[in-house]
Amino acid sequence: MSRVGKYPVAVPSGVTINVSGKQILAKGKLGELSHVLVDEVLAELKDNQIVLKPRDNSKRARMMWGMSRAVVANLVKGVSAGFTKNLEIEGVGYRAAVQGKDLVLQLGFSHEVRYPIPKGITVACEKPTSISISGADIQQVGQMAAEIREYRPPEPYKGKGVRYAGEYVRRKEGKKK
Repeated sequence: MSRVGKYPVAVPSGVTINVSGKQILAKGKLGELSHVLVDEVLAELKDNQIVLKPRDNSKRARMMWGMSRAVVANLVKGVSAGFTKNLEIEGVGYRAAVQGKDLVLQLGFSHEVRYPIPKGITVACEKPTSISISGADIQQVGQMAAEIREYRPPEPYKGKGVRYAGEYVRRKEGKKK
C-alpha cells in the first residue's frame, strides 16, 4: 500500500479544482495547471479534498497511485503558493542580470550567456551573484534552474560556478610542491 497515495490532497481556499475523468484542472491566483492521470489511478473530489485510489491491486497501479498523488499535490501547491529555486554564483567576474525577457549570465566565457525566460516563470536577481526562479509549475522551475546550473557547475578546487542555494560543494586539495 502506498504511504504517500493514501493521504488526500487538501484544497486551500482560493483554488478551484475540476476533476473530469482522468483530467485534473487546478486554477488559483498564480495561474492554471492541468494533469492527465494514468489509467491505473482514479481521482474524486470530496469535501474540499482530492482523493486518489488505484483501480486494482497490481504493482503498477500502486506505484502510479503514490506518484499521481504527489503530482496532484504539486499542482495544488503551485497554483496557490508557487515554487521557488534559488541559485548562487561564485567566482571573480561571474554575475547575472535580467534584461527584458532574457537572463544574461557572465560566467567566465568569452561571451555572455543569454537564457530566454519561459512563459509562466519569473526571475529576479536581487544581487548580481544570486538568482531567484519562481513559478507555478515545479517541473518548469526545476528544469530552468538545472539548465542554468549546467552552464558552469561548481568546480571542486576553487568552488567557482553556479550552485543551488545551500548546496555543499566538496572541495579537493590542490597540487603540492
